[in-house]
Parts: sequence; C-alpha cells; structure tokens
Amino acid sequence: MYEILLVTGMSGAGRSTVSAALEDIGWFVIDNLPIELIPRVSELAVSGSPDYAGVAFIAGRSGRDEQEQLLATMNELRAQHSTAKILFLDAPDEVLIRRFEGTRRRHPFPAPSVEEAISGERSQLQVLRNSADLVIETGSLNSNQLRHRIAEMFNVADGPGTMRVSIISFGYSNGIPRDVDLVFDCRFLPNPHWIEELRPLSGLDPSVSEYVLEKEDAQHFLKDVVGMLEWQIPAFESEGKSYLSIAIGCTGGRHRSVAIAEELKRRLNVGASILHRDIDR
Repeated sequence: MYEILLVTGMSGAGRSTVSAALEDIGWFVIDNLPIELIPRVSELAVSGSPDYAGVAFIAGRSGRDEQEQLLATMNELRAQHSTAKILFLDAPDEVLIRRFEGTRRRHPFPAPSVEEAISGERSQLQVLRNSADLVIETGSLNSNQLRHRIAEMFNVADGPGTMRVSIISFGYSNGIPRDVDLVFDCRFLPNPHWIEELRPLSGLDPSVSEYVLEKEDAQHFLKDVVGMLEWQIPAFESEGKSYLSIAIGCTGGRHRSVAIAEELKRRLNVGASILHRDIDR
C-alpha cells in the first residue's frame, strides 16, 4: 500500500529540502501540480510502478482560493487513500525573514514588505495548518537535519498504517521545539558540562552516557517515562494518531538530553527515529 503525502506550508520553510529528502528515500515526488489534478494523478501513480516507497505532492500556492481548494483536494485524497496525510512545514517569522533576505528571493505572497507578506501568508494558511496530520518546525533545523528527520520519519520498515514515533533531544537555551507532542525536562540531572574531561564530548560518548545514566535520579526518570509511554503509544495509535514526537530537554542539548534520548529509544523498542537538534551547538 502506497503512502500519499501532501507537503505544504510557509514559503521558505523547507519544501524544496523535503522534496529532495523524499526522493532520496525512494518516493515519487511531484512538485507544483495544478491542485485539481492531484486526486487523478495520485490514482495513476498508485496504480503504476511498485518501486516507489510513496507518492508526495509538493504544494506551494498561498492564495485563499488555493488553500480552500487544497483542503477539498485533501479530503478527496483521504477518501481515496487511507494513508493520505498532510505535512505542514513552518518556521518563526524572524527565521523566514532572515531566509528571504539571505537569498534575496521575492516572497510569493503579494505585500509591500517581506514581514507583511509572511504575516498575510500565515493568516491564510492557518486553517490548512490546523488540518495537518504532521507539522514540522524547521526554524531551528539546518538543511541536513531536516533531510535526516524526513528520511527517518518516512523510511520506516513497518510501512503505512503504523504510527511513527520520533525522539528529539534539545537545549532549552535554544528554545523548545514547537512541533512536538510531549516534552520532558532532564535539567535536574548533574550536568557533565561542569566536568572538565566530559565538557568537549557529547551524550553519544560512552563516558558521558555512563555519567548521566548511572545516577539514581536518571534511572527513576527513565522508568517513569518509559512506563507512561508504553501504554500511551498504543493508546495514541488506537485513536488513529499517525505521528508521535517526544522531546527531551536539558540546558544546552549536548550532554544529558542526548544520553537520555538514546536510552529512551533503546528501552521503548518501537523503531523510533531520533534527532539530536542541538548536539553541535
């Protein structure tokens, strides 16, 4: 069974990167197809070659009429394909402004300034964002991190119909990820940053991981979190949730949260993808 994905979102939030990432993992990607043709083309694509992992439509128009048409099209796709989903890409206004100023591209939404264009587009896309099955906040991700996240989220061996679980480690000093479902704070644990020989290392290093995980509080924390998730994950899945994202935060996102996130993935044993957002900051 093919997975059908409609990728949309704010201009400058990373549609081109997501398109390339999906192609890299074997998806059939169609960009800027007229909206009214998407349902028909999806039927043709699904009935075609079995070599593709899924079919993705990249939609970038931001006019009010186009968004209403896109929602209607998505409802039609969902009626045709039980695996059809909307992926919405977003980023904070200041990040989008910086990206447009850096590339000197003209924003597609008609407005006197980039700031006003972003505000107008965001207002028009709000209903579509609310209807999305998955929202990815790309403001704190570079291109490689976004490609990695897409590859892990949409290249799961269990295939369509299985809820995808992702674990993200982060640093509170760099902001809480805006697109996650559950957030856990591990800043109560002793910080390896203050141990001179551990400071230049990360939570992926065995010596840092051992320092973090050997603490009784860390074991208590992991036991409680795993115990909760072991019944929550099946409950979310039975309610039809397609994606569940779990964030683990420490101060800088390099030591404690990384070690805890890796151990959480090992203990959950659900084939979760993992992203260490701030490990190199």
